[in-house]
Amino acid sequence: MTTRISQFTKGPYTFDVIDSGPLDGTPVVLLHGFPQRATSWGGVTERLNELGLRTYALDQRGYSPGARPSSRFSYKVEGLVSDVLALIDRIGPGPVHLVGHDWGAAVAWSVAANHPDRISSLTAVSVAHPGAFLKSMLSSSQALKSYYMLLFQLPFVPEHLLSQRGGAGEKLLRGAGMTRSMIDTFREEIVADGALRGGLGYYRSMFLSPGAFSPKVSVPTTYVWSDRDAALARRGAELTPQFVTGPYELEVYEGVSHWIPDERPAELAASIAKRVGV
Repeated sequence: MTTRISQFTKGPYTFDVIDSGPLDGTPVVLLHGFPQRATSWGGVTERLNELGLRTYALDQRGYSPGARPSSRFSYKVEGLVSDVLALIDRIGPGPVHLVGHDWGAAVAWSVAANHPDRISSLTAVSVAHPGAFLKSMLSSSQALKSYYMLLFQLPFVPEHLLSQRGGAGEKLLRGAGMTRSMIDTFREEIVADGALRGGLGYYRSMFLSPGAFSPKVSVPTTYVWSDRDAALARRGAELTPQFVTGPYELEVYEGVSHWIPDERPAELAASIAKRVGV
């Protein structure tokens, strides 16, 4: 009998999952980014569920209360990918359609590239293929836009800045397009709930596993980029086709900031559904 998945375990970790939609629906796994959690997919999953798709929005490592290791080495990409594979195993028998936003997109690119047999399709939102992202730093304003990644390497300072109400951290989030409501959710789900250090762990481990980002992707792929993304230059979108060997489509949302799932849930759900084939 098919049942809902609210949690699953992998080694010492317990992960939370928002499992919604028809029990017999085609499975779609969604990976959130920083500094958000699985709830950020609410507007998207509601629409996907209406189309008959079953969605699994994962609270990833560092965010699920039962999966918050303190060491930055625990956030290497290989470990994050293994968490997604464990969820796919729990869903069974696979493959699944995979969607990721922001850091969730970076993880999703790596899952699709290294485990194409487990993935039916990929929809990457905001973040280009990591290989394209790295190349774009040499030929665009991307390095300048990514200054905060170096800031996040510092111990304690990012936690302090982002935890202060009305401070420099909030200014950074507002500048990236977050609304007051989204910042309130950040304060509740990330700061107050103790997930901030885990979310920063993704940045602090990003130089520890460069090889995980390099393989090309062979599964059918849609990349969604928005032209008002303060953190990601167009150049990454232009270079991404070099890293996809399967069917590929770029969708550009005009007048949208980095937070595509929050700002354009209906449009994004339609893009995902198109890639899934419903």
